[in-house]
Amino acid sequence: MRTPEIKEFILQHSNLFWYIPQDKKVDISDELLVETLLNYGTLNEYKDLEKLMGIKEISSVFKGIKGRKKLNYYPEVYNFFYQYFKKHA
Repeated sequence: MRTPEIKEFILQHSNLFWYIPQDKKVDISDELLVETLLNYGTLNEYKDLEKLMGIKEISSVFKGIKGRKKLNYYPEVYNFFYQYFKKHA
């Protein structure tokens, strides 16, 4: 179940999810939320999400991505956060 704070976070950053209908944005998966934010968000937006979800949860979602879904990340983004989570989570 998604917390009201994360729903508010998604709505505040709805421009990142421009291709999703407004009424469906709060129902996006954690995978999509993390992927989109890491690829297209700012460092401050990541820090805000980390306060809401926690680094362990974000790391778990990130590390749980298998197969072709890894290709959705930019290579430099994937490498950076792989190393970051390896050290900090």
